[in-house]
Order: sequence, then structure tokens, then C-alpha cells
Amino acid sequence: MKLPVRSLLLICAIILLLGLSAWQFLIPHAKYTVLKVSDGDTITVTNNQGAKIHVRFACIDAPEIPHSNQEKYTKSRIARNQFHWGMKAQQRVQQLIDRGGDRVSLKITDSDRYGRQIAEVRLADGTLIQEVLAREGLALVYRPYLKNCPSATAVERAEASAKSQRIGVWSDSHFVEPWQYRSRK
Repeated sequence: MKLPVRSLLLICAIILLLGLSAWQFLIPHAKYTVLKVSDGDTITVTNNQGAKIHVRFACIDAPEIPHSNQEKYTKSRIARNQFHWGMKAQQRVQQLIDRGGDRVSLKITDSDRYGRQIAEVRLADGTLIQEVLAREGLALVYRPYLKNCPSATAVERAEASAKSQRIGVWSDSHFVEPWQYRSRK
């Protein structure tokens, strides 16, 4: 039985599309072990050689956490609100990391002025942590980091969804964006 040319082209196109979507599972990715979740958008990992790498999440900015006892016990309503959401973001990142068995893959896109690597961070199952945080309203799209963010569209869509559903920080009329909070300090 001889297949018509159209059918052969369709079969080839399907095979090609399946192959392209599966490429990420066929090419080995560098895996890193998470040592510490510093806050809602920063982790410390080690590579296979044991070198520590400080990683700032691409695409997003999470609320701040307190870094001193003075901040922890502040009377400032704005700071307490910021820290409340920051701790929730940090806890969520820790939950995601724990779910992934403390292993992540990184797509490093840049570095920042503090020497941290800016990266997309994925769990072993391919889950993009930044997208989860934005979808749950625990992080906001950070425009200065979008230029080097391959998954910018997905993260922006996730944030738009959380915003329209008033989830997380979007449910809090007193919340101040992290970059505005930092500029007030």
C-alpha cells in the first residue's frame, strides 16, 4: 500500500513536532543541589564539583523578608505586611524544592551586581518555580529582568491570572511592590 504524499508529510510533521517537544528530556541538563532557600527569589546551590552558586530568580521579584531582629519585630505596618508575604514566598519555594528532592536545573541568563547568577529555576519535572510563584500571587513580574527571561510570556500570564483572581499579594490592598518597599528604606 502506497501512502499519498500529503499523508507522508503529515506523519513527518507529527514526528518532528513530537521530537522537538521531547528534546529537553533527551539532552542532559546540569542539575544542582539546593543548599539554602534565602528568600522568595534567591537560593544557594552547589554544582557537581561542589562549588556554591548564589542564584537570583529571573523574571520575578518576591516580597522581602526580615533580615534582622529589628526588622523582625518592627512596628511598621508596611514592613510587617511586606515580611508576611515574603515569608509566604520563601516557604512556598522551600516546599517546591522539597518536592523536587532538593535538585533543580538552571538556565542561567545573566548575573547581577551582587555576583548572583540570574536564572530560570526548574524542578526535575520541568516546573518553572517563577511561574508557580507568579500564579500564586507570591511574586511579581520584575520588568528589569524580563529582557533575559526565556519564559517571560508564561510568567507574565501567570501574574495576570493571579491579579485578575485577586490571589496572594493581589488580594491585599496594603501590599507595596518589593522594589517600591526597598526604595523607601
